Amino acid sequence: MMMKCAHRLASPFVLSCVVLLGGFGGCAKTQQMHEPLKTGFLEDYSMLRPGQEGEALLVYKNQKADWKSYDKAIVDSVTIWRDKDSPLKEEWKADLQQLADYFWDKLVKALMPNYKIVSKPGPGVMRVTVAITEAEASNPTMDIISSVLPPARMLTGAKGIVAKGKPGFVGAASVEAKITDAQTGELLMAGVDRRAGTKSLSGTTSSWSDVEEAYQYWAKKLKYRLCRERGEMNCIEPEE
Repeated sequence: MMMKCAHRLASPFVLSCVVLLGGFGGCAKTQQMHEPLKTGFLEDYSMLRPGQEGEALLVYKNQKADWKSYDKAIVDSVTIWRDKDSPLKEEWKADLQQLADYFWDKLVKALMPNYKIVSKPGPGVMRVTVAITEAEASNPTMDIISSVLPPARMLTGAKGIVAKGKPGFVGAASVEAKITDAQTGELLMAGVDRRAGTKSLSGTTSSWSDVEEAYQYWAKKLKYRLCRERGEMNCIEPEE
């Protein structure tokens, strides 16, 4: 079975494509990058270890944490974290705030089935704190071209991957996050992760679609990780 599609790039040029279902359409929309971005949000990175397969790039877990004792959560507003070397551009300020709100909404919806969302500390309450440390818009037009045309793929292979550790023209996102006991402040879990878009044709119509896909992935991953920490058996891991 085949699906035909046409993307208007820049008039009068129109790119027509034929996508085999299970080919481009089945590709992951974002992928984990190799180098974590440390911005100072978590302050002490010495406690973090390199993540194993399926984990964030850098991870901390409190081995004494009793995850089953938590049934409520405070989800702090997602912070846009800039330092002097921040890749976050000032001209993207309005877009970044919308992305932060979008990310917060995804986190809350991911937690709601298993935790009561509250606003005040108390017994059984954990606090989820997340910071956006990198958000790079993609170039949708060039992303589509480089997904399909061999010369453009050669360009991204030669320049994009070498220069930035990701395919050229795609978006990228980095986060630092921690979970603490809302009452005592004890650190329960922390992590640093970084993801970029892929050459999948899906999610290429918006400059921020790769970043939004990364946020959706991280929200689902948090839900999965907490499910596993509680010792449950029906945990659904998001696709990489």
